[in-house]
Amino acid sequence: MASEAVSDSRPRVALGVTPGPPSPTPIRPKTKRRVSHETRILLLTLASGAAAVSLSLILLWAGDHSSDTCWSLTFLILMLWLGFAFGVRGAVVRPLQTLSNMQSALREGDFSFRVRGARTGDALGELMLEVNMLSEMLREQRLGAMEASALLTAVMTEIDVAVFAFDGQQRLRLVNRAGERLMAQNVERLLGKTAAELGLLECLEGESARTLKKNFPGQSGRWGVRRTVFRQGGKPHYLVVLADLSLALREEERQAWQRLVRVLGHELNNSLAPICSIAASLEDMTKREPRPADWEDDLRRGLRVIADRSDALSRFMRDYSRLTRLPKPQLRLVDLGSLVRTTAGLETRMIIEIQPGPEITMQVDPDQLQQMLINLIRNAVDVSLDHSGSVKVGWSKTGSWVNLFVQDEGPGIANSANLFVPFFTTKPGGSGIGLVLSRQIAEAHGGSLSLQNRSQGKGCEALIQLPIGNGTA
Repeated sequence: MASEAVSDSRPRVALGVTPGPPSPTPIRPKTKRRVSHETRILLLTLASGAAAVSLSLILLWAGDHSSDTCWSLTFLILMLWLGFAFGVRGAVVRPLQTLSNMQSALREGDFSFRVRGARTGDALGELMLEVNMLSEMLREQRLGAMEASALLTAVMTEIDVAVFAFDGQQRLRLVNRAGERLMAQNVERLLGKTAAELGLLECLEGESARTLKKNFPGQSGRWGVRRTVFRQGGKPHYLVVLADLSLALREEERQAWQRLVRVLGHELNNSLAPICSIAASLEDMTKREPRPADWEDDLRRGLRVIADRSDALSRFMRDYSRLTRLPKPQLRLVDLGSLVRTTAGLETRMIIEIQPGPEITMQVDPDQLQQMLINLIRNAVDVSLDHSGSVKVGWSKTGSWVNLFVQDEGPGIANSANLFVPFFTTKPGGSGIGLVLSRQIAEAHGGSLSLQNRSQGKGCEALIQLPIGNGTA
């Protein structure tokens, strides 16, 4: 069969391997030498034709033929016999040699070889076809791995976080460009050093994700540390990622100051503008001669407005202080049903409908949780009274979480963008901190607070999700 690899079959050397001095041949016990596969094929082929050849020669020499004819035909028969035997041997052995060369090329990572004679409907041809398909699949996988490796290398090089990889002996094996800048050294000097020599030993100890304030040769500041373990060659390695938090923290601080100044400026202007205007009007009135007959009434009304606006400004500062000084929750076991029923009973303007859930005892701060429910129920009652609706309060359990809900039958939420903006309110006389304070309480308990329009019926639903914690359900 003319199956052969489309390449030469010369011996190959693995890429990146430098031939060294020959290693000493290990002493092995003497074993009986086995006949090679090629020799066995040849012997079997010769044996299969031996009987026919022998019979032909006997009949030839036993017949009435001349000596020259007998020797000529004997030579021809023997040559044909040996030729067919070696031909069968080659037809069997040559495809195996081709597949051996193909396997050698695949082992060395050369996937460009293809075997000729691959076709269906033939046992050997189908084997060749499968080998070619395997080579193509390995080529595509290698190409994908090379592209992924190139992408990873590009990301590692350009990413603005320092990445370090240490082996089991805490010696540095990989570092990216940001890590070089952080250590103020090039990669050749860094590789091989221990974590202690680089000042990164504390990054390999303690919690795997934390914030660290540290001075490095190339930069100082606050760092977000992430550590993970991976295996290479069956041995554990450690990947450490250091992200500079200073810029992000400064940006957050700047935005927080901007929000604070915007809120304070809005409230101060709302109070100081009328105070200044009325004070200027009163001053002009006292300078007039003669004064109007009702100037004392105007003076009293003006002073009353100044006092009211000053009191409003004082309440604003008190509420802002309260919003920024929420104490840490004092957790203790609380029966959720009793707490909800007690809180709902505090509302006197309407009867709150309670939809009870499972009996749950959970770790919460009852005072803060009750304050949150009071704020949400009060808001629900305010909007429901204006639209002759009702308010429902209930709870349910999903896994290790409790879902508390407060539903009203008001107009719903028209714009959710300003729901949790401090001091933003659409209610006359409202402080604008109820929802913000409620969300802070929920988040301080490890939960969340969300408001959305009800999917069934009119109105809005406030949903509080809280972890059960160490309580019992």
